[in-house]
Amino acid sequence: MAIWRLLADAVVLFHAAYVAFVVFGLVAIPLGAAFGFRWVRNLRFRILHLAAMALVFVEMLARIMCPLTVIENALRICAGGSRYRGDFLAYWTHRLIFYSWPPWVFDVLYVGTMLAIILLLLLVPPDRREPRAAR
Repeated sequence: MAIWRLLADAVVLFHAAYVAFVVFGLVAIPLGAAFGFRWVRNLRFRILHLAAMALVFVEMLARIMCPLTVIENALRICAGGSRYRGDFLAYWTHRLIFYSWPPWVFDVLYVGTMLAIILLLLLVPPDRREPRAAR
């Protein structure tokens, strides 16, 4: 039973990291551009950032639950259905990324985030040149 809970906790941590990546990028790109940080124009980073949000956006349009949430729930059931008893890190990580708001609120957030990322691609375009070390 402990292994299932541990795996569920690992999934929720990965889920939180995924959310943090999207949010961090959304904040870091305009700030980095303003301060002249070249890494915010890295093409691979920008494609990965767009793809991460695009996946969430497609899930929203298709009205499917996030696969990470599905996996976490299944693992918690395998663990005996226990919900974060005594597991501080998983409990608070889960509380940080899941809210009990109406679904339309999330739709608005996802659409707004997707539009902001596309806008940032136009306002702070990625550098298509290879880094000096790769040449």
